[in-house]
Amino acid sequence: MAVQYNSAGVPLPPRPMSPAGPRPPMGSGPRPMGARPPMGRRPFPSSHTPQLRKNERIRALEVRVIGHDGKHLGILPTREALRIAQAQALDLVEVSPGERPPVCKVLDYGKFMYEEGKKQKHHKPHASKLKEVKFRPRIELHDYETKLRHVEEFLFHGDKVKLTLFFKGREMEHKELGFETMKRVLADLTHVGTADQPPRLFGRNINTTLSPLPPNKRKWKHNLREDGSPPHGHTHTPRSHEHDHERGHTHDHDHGHDHGHAAPPPSPPAAASATPSDAPSPAPAPDPKPPAPGA
Repeated sequence: MAVQYNSAGVPLPPRPMSPAGPRPPMGSGPRPMGARPPMGRRPFPSSHTPQLRKNERIRALEVRVIGHDGKHLGILPTREALRIAQAQALDLVEVSPGERPPVCKVLDYGKFMYEEGKKQKHHKPHASKLKEVKFRPRIELHDYETKLRHVEEFLFHGDKVKLTLFFKGREMEHKELGFETMKRVLADLTHVGTADQPPRLFGRNINTTLSPLPPNKRKWKHNLREDGSPPHGHTHTPRSHEHDHERGHTHDHDHGHDHGHAAPPPSPPAAASATPSDAPSPAPAPDPKPPAPGA
C-alpha cells in the first residue's frame, strides 16, 4: 500500500481496515445483502409480448405437429417436424407450449404474427365515454326524433349519455313541461339504456345520466330501416314508417303523401255506353203517309 504524506512531508498513518477486509472493486464479485446496485442504466421490463419459439429454438424432443393445411400429423420428433416444415419453405412454430407434448404448426411465421397483431388491434376493448345530448321543453317533433336516434346509437355502442334539458327566460315558470319531456325521453329509451337517477333540477337545467343495458339486451328501435333491419355501421337511417304509425306520428306535411295508410284501391272502370260510337246507327223511321187529296 502506498504511503501518503501531508503538506509538511510527514507520513500519514494508514487507514484502519474494516473487519470484513478490503472492499472489492465494483463488479468483481457477488454484491452483499442490502447493498445498492451499481450506478448505470437499469433494465426495464419489456413491453413487447413474448415471442413464440420457432424452428431450432424449440426445446422439446417431441411435438404434436399440425400441417400447413390443418391436417394433424401426429407426434413426431422435433428434428423430423422441422425437416417437414423446411421442405415446404415454412416455419415450425410452437403455438401451444403448455401442452404435453407441445403443439407446433407448420406455417409462415411472418404472416402469422401479422395476422395476430391485427386481431389484437381489432379486439381492443371499447373505452366507455360520456356523451351529452341537450333538449328543450318545447322541442319540435323532428328534432326530438333526431336526438333520440343519437342517444340510442351512443347507448348501443356502450357509451354513457348525459341528458340535459335547459330553460330560457320565462320558461322557468313551467318546469313541469321540462320534467314531462325528460320522462318521455327515458320512456322511449328503455330498450337500450336505464337511468342512473331520476331527473333533477340544477339551476336552469334538468339533468340525468343513462347507462347502457348489457349487450345481449340492447335493441334497435329508432334507427331501424324501412324494412325493419338494423342500421349498417354508424349511419343514421330513418325509422320505419310502421313505427311512426304506431306512435301516431306521420310526415305527410314533409313528403306530400301518406306513409301510414295504404293507397286507396283504384276506382272501377266506367260502364260501357249502351250506344257506343262505333256501333251501327239504327235505321231512320219511315216518313208518315202524305194526306189524301181533298182532305
